[in-house]
Amino acid sequence: MAEHPAEPAALVLVGCGAISRAYLSALERVPGLRLAAAVDRDEGARRTVAEANGVPAFADVGQLLAHGPRCLAALVLTPPDTHEALTTQLLEAGLHVLCEKPLAPTVAAAQRMLSVARSRDRRLMLGSKFRYTADVQKAHELLQQGLCGDVVLYENVFCAFVAMTGRWNADPAHSGGGVLIDNGCHSVDVARYLLGPIARVQAQFGRRVQDVPVEDTARLLFTSRSGALGVVDLSWSLFKETSAYVRLHGNEGTIEIGWQQSRYKRRGEADWTVFGRGYDKIAAFAAQLEDFARAVAGGGHPVIDDEDALASVSVIDCAYRSAEAERWLDVPSP
Repeated sequence: MAEHPAEPAALVLVGCGAISRAYLSALERVPGLRLAAAVDRDEGARRTVAEANGVPAFADVGQLLAHGPRCLAALVLTPPDTHEALTTQLLEAGLHVLCEKPLAPTVAAAQRMLSVARSRDRRLMLGSKFRYTADVQKAHELLQQGLCGDVVLYENVFCAFVAMTGRWNADPAHSGGGVLIDNGCHSVDVARYLLGPIARVQAQFGRRVQDVPVEDTARLLFTSRSGALGVVDLSWSLFKETSAYVRLHGNEGTIEIGWQQSRYKRRGEADWTVFGRGYDKIAAFAAQLEDFARAVAGGGHPVIDDEDALASVSVIDCAYRSAEAERWLDVPSP
């Protein structure tokens, strides 16, 4: 007799802003989760999501827990300064939580959040989409196979013009910083996935172009414990026209991870070999949600674990302190 598939876990969406649209599109591809409720302080935002998906809406998590449907999981898509309070409230109520990057504005807050998750035997996962892109995962596989040999140089570019005036991302009280924390946490997570832990960092901020109180351009230099030298360029105010957002140069070859396609070339070869079809945002979010669904169901070790989540915060914290001190700083071991 055929087994019936497990019921999808009821999920509450906390934060109904612009990023929620991509997550909701991705959620349609994930049979292990179903949207059960929406939470947002903004009545219009929560009503839009609720009406489009046929679920109840609540102004805050307290209302949800008191009067809403019973949920097993939560997706937190609010500004970073709210992450600790919201995730702690949800974890203590028995929900597993997937929290969008950056996990927290400070290392201490991230540590407290993860500690609550462990004490309640719940999963707190960091949302970091680039690790879930098919091309990044294939590049990781190629590196493990030794295609590049030893990686000597690593390059990452996340630079595009985005008007940030008036957005919470550029308000340090909400975001914890500027482009370094906003996009740099993605850079740190991808670099650690491909190269292993980061040993030390130095950050520099560029001339400010936009009228915002935070850095809008930054360069992050690092060395990995494996010996690779890394450079990461981040900007909301400059567009660097490059087809690849990650390049890894090793003593046996080069791997490029690109927006439209990804490819590699081994030393001595005349032609590039294409191995990926580029960046697909919704597919990355769907893969991330599938990983979360497995974790909620008790189905194994997630792709991004507690050490990864904490490192995404601690490396960026070191980077900010290095920029202030104008020198290299060692990244503490977890």
